[in-house]
Amino acid sequence: MDVKPIEVCCAPVLVSALSEAEAQDLAAAFKLLADPARLRLLSMIASQDEACACDLVEPIGRSQPTVSHHLAALTEAGLLEREKRGKWAYYRVVPGRLAVLRDALGSPSMTPA
Repeated sequence: MDVKPIEVCCAPVLVSALSEAEAQDLAAAFKLLADPARLRLLSMIASQDEACACDLVEPIGRSQPTVSHHLAALTEAGLLEREKRGKWAYYRVVPGRLAVLRDALGSPSMTPA
């Protein structure tokens, strides 16, 4: 999946219209997160601050190569960062990247319900 890391985006979609390029970049990022396994992996890692790839296989119920593929896609998109420790890989969420996606959907005038 070809997802460029999103550094900065645009005004919230509820405030102004996206350009074609902005819409394509955001759609690619949201498409990446539309996979339930990837979304669960991101959620599990975020809730633990960091997680070893070895501890993510059983809870996801997928094979190790499949989990590694999903983790690589999330890392390539800039949503996760990977740190190698010995033979294990540990993953952390990149908060700024998630904030870009969240902010793209928000509006300065929106308040939490």
